[in-house]
Amino acid sequence: MRYLPYQHILFSSRSLTLPIDLIKSISDPEHPLSLGELAVVSLPDIFIKPTLPNVPDSPLQTVTILITPTITHCSLATVIGLGVRVRLEQSLPPRFRVDVRIKEGTHSTGDEVNKQLGDKERVAAALENGALMQVIAKMMETCQ
Repeated sequence: MRYLPYQHILFSSRSLTLPIDLIKSISDPEHPLSLGELAVVSLPDIFIKPTLPNVPDSPLQTVTILITPTITHCSLATVIGLGVRVRLEQSLPPRFRVDVRIKEGTHSTGDEVNKQLGDKERVAAALENGALMQVIAKMMETCQ
């Protein structure tokens, strides 16, 4: 899949918060650093495009975040992806759809992780898991 970096952020003029500002301070579950400090998330890997490209007047936008795990066999890549998704879905206006995936070639099981992160039913089930939500809540403690 080919993405084009966004040139214009179509957020309202009242809110100039960019997606990177919302997610860069999320704590890594294994390291005492943030996802931004570890370059797990970075501005060049965030894309915003129309959700309905054939409907020019549609306000719906899709925010795609490509995550780069710190190591190719990171066991918490799915948890990190869920944390990013939760943060954006809770913070962005409802007209934004969130798509979080592992950057191609950066994880040994990236396709499998992307399948999990892209499956609405799996994500919903994961978010009902109390232990997992505690990990995600801990990751969010450093968010402003």
